[in-house]
Amino acid sequence: MKVRTIKTKKITPKDTDIFKILDKYLLRLEDKSVVAVTSKIVSICEGNVVPEHEVDKDTLIIKEAEYYLPRSSSRYNVLLTIKGNALSFSSGVDESNNEGYYTLWPKDSQKSANNIREYLVKKHKKKNIGVIITDTASVPLRWGQRGVFVLAHSGFSALNSYIGKPDIFGRKLKMTSASISDALGTSAVLVMGEGAEQTPLAVIEDVPFVKFQQRNPTKRELNALKMPLSDDLYAPLLRAVKWKKGGFA
Repeated sequence: MKVRTIKTKKITPKDTDIFKILDKYLLRLEDKSVVAVTSKIVSICEGNVVPEHEVDKDTLIIKEAEYYLPRSSSRYNVLLTIKGNALSFSSGVDESNNEGYYTLWPKDSQKSANNIREYLVKKHKKKNIGVIITDTASVPLRWGQRGVFVLAHSGFSALNSYIGKPDIFGRKLKMTSASISDALGTSAVLVMGEGAEQTPLAVIEDVPFVKFQQRNPTKRELNALKMPLSDDLYAPLLRAVKWKKGGFA
């Protein structure tokens, strides 16, 4: 697998067209490539930002959250949140790399991923192009931010199931599925960086394990990625605290 980053200018709310950015900086694209786009530049280009002086940050975070825990529950004074079937903090509301504004998650990450894929397929005249919209989060019991999940994907199968297949000793696997989209997101975010790198785009190539699809994911495929709390391995921990309902609940 090869991951190459693409350096851009500073993306600000003056930039209103993600496709112009792709045209300017994504000059070549091979078939069977996956393009990683940070959620931040998608949100900035679609205007899903709020001037810091216009809103209280906690009010905004709670409005964007499905469920949240108050700051008093954290030794780091952060709001732990659940949104879009993801455990994160601050509902994705971020003030870094966008001076004077809070950046929210994209209004519809899946729609954005679909539109970007369709645009790139047409522009570069390639059939097998994947797209992921990335963001970062922390992992319980581990230090450091990482791209542990993607907000949306398009153009490939997000899960590779090993259920029913034998391991090296012939025993059938019962639960194992590889999260291809999240693994690609982790790789992309690692090389794109978290600070002042100005590399909000990456192209992932040489990925024989990716099952490309010349279409957007179906509703059934997207629903299959969401795990109900009743099936979640970590349900005892998630149920052990009293979550408060946010504005998206």
